[in-house]
Amino acid sequence: MHSLLTLLKAYVMKIRLFALGIILLAATGLQAQGSRVVYSEPEKDDTRRTNFEILGKLGNEFLIYKGNRTIHSIGVYSDEMKLVRNLKMDFMPDKLINLDFITYPDRVMLFYQYQKRRVVYCDYVIIGEGGNLLSQPATLDTTEINFSSNNKIYTVVNSDDRQKIMLFKVNSSDPKKFLITSYLYNSRLEMITRNRSEVPMQERNDNFSDFHLSNAGELVVAKFNRAGNNSDFISGVTMMIKHPDSTYFSMKDVNIGKQILDNLLMKIDNNNNRVLLTSFFSRQKRGNMEGIYIVDWDKQLNSKIMDTAILFNDELRVLAKGNDANRKTAFNDFFIKNILTRKDGGFVIVSESLYTTSRYSNFNRWDYMGWGNPWMSPMNYGYWSPVYSPYGMPWSRYGWNNNTQNRYFAENVLVLSFDRGGKMEWSNVITKTQYDDESDNLVSYGNMNTGGEIHFLFNTFERRTFVLTDQSLDASGKITRYPTFKNLDKGYDFMPRFAKQVSARQIIIPCLYRNYLCFSRVDF
Repeated sequence: MHSLLTLLKAYVMKIRLFALGIILLAATGLQAQGSRVVYSEPEKDDTRRTNFEILGKLGNEFLIYKGNRTIHSIGVYSDEMKLVRNLKMDFMPDKLINLDFITYPDRVMLFYQYQKRRVVYCDYVIIGEGGNLLSQPATLDTTEINFSSNNKIYTVVNSDDRQKIMLFKVNSSDPKKFLITSYLYNSRLEMITRNRSEVPMQERNDNFSDFHLSNAGELVVAKFNRAGNNSDFISGVTMMIKHPDSTYFSMKDVNIGKQILDNLLMKIDNNNNRVLLTSFFSRQKRGNMEGIYIVDWDKQLNSKIMDTAILFNDELRVLAKGNDANRKTAFNDFFIKNILTRKDGGFVIVSESLYTTSRYSNFNRWDYMGWGNPWMSPMNYGYWSPVYSPYGMPWSRYGWNNNTQNRYFAENVLVLSFDRGGKMEWSNVITKTQYDDESDNLVSYGNMNTGGEIHFLFNTFERRTFVLTDQSLDASGKITRYPTFKNLDKGYDFMPRFAKQVSARQIIIPCLYRNYLCFSRVDF
């Protein structure tokens, strides 16, 4: 009896060990799957000069627009990144001025602009699963001009919930009075309102920030004046809001006080019915960046309910640039790239150290500002529209990515968290050092939001090759440095700042392989 009991205990123990082994194997498999990288095969026509847009995931396939000179197509990739089909978009003109897209779970809306003779067209088409057309190409609006344009005339913006879409254009033929024509649509492109609004431009150096559309359909923008000999600092800011049923913008002075602002970044906080406006600031013309200025603007009251100017202390300066850096100039090469809002009213501001050098000179912050704002200065030839990079690179914005012996640097990422009242809760830095001589395509970072963490994906230079690195930040400011991706194939150079998150746990990152463009799917 005793020996039988011993055998039974041994048998039960073996079963438990076997079950534990199965669990551990499953966990290991999940962990390995969590950093899985799958590559597409390079296509002979897709080179580093190919224009592309990662449209998103429809069903179990990924859609990617590609433009090769006069040929436009949509590549449809399987879940394993195999090219299932390449659909030629024969309806598109040979030469595009601009392309915009909005992705929904079941469709992609593609907006494109082109010119025929003296008319600029803004057309759209709806694309469904498999890259199939759900609608025939149709024209939303046309504009007659008396010149040949390579810059877009129309701007497409959408609300955060993607239930509102706005198309607008700006007529600047009268430099003292701009005319903004706007078309507001629902998510099915059914028109809600059409308005023409006059905006007085009293100063020669008046500019616009980026335009935003709220979930309620309000068009929001800040008008500001760049003063100084080289128009290198902001001396005044006006908040402009146009409601859907209004034919004019309400315009109110923000009253920024004595701060000399650098460049404005705006975010609509739809959960809290407000607009956040932020900028680095100095206290003297062409001075060092001394702190960050934040405005909380209540949309319902249409007034400023809070503003604060937070000075950077030595601790934060050391955190941003390290012990060896000049503390006075620590923030002179940082640019604000994003504002992330929370439901409780708190928010996070993300900035990155970006600068360029060349054989002849080193560009500084004021050189970037002197070359112009991300929005073109007022033109007198009739129409103008914003020209800016969504990736936040100062040299890309101003057209310096021209291979003229420039070295492009993208270094530390500073993350600042604030409560609803604008009090700083915590700060932390994603530490990195990146540079490239050929272009800016391989530097900077891309983001992946997995719910509890925001991942920062960027290249590090190891053994003369770029290696994709992953560091994440959670809601408390804790940084997790994940191991380098295990199954990275040699010869693939990632371009993470052009990446697009396509599902809760997947991101598509474009790559270069022997000067050919391809794409990788990364699973988390």
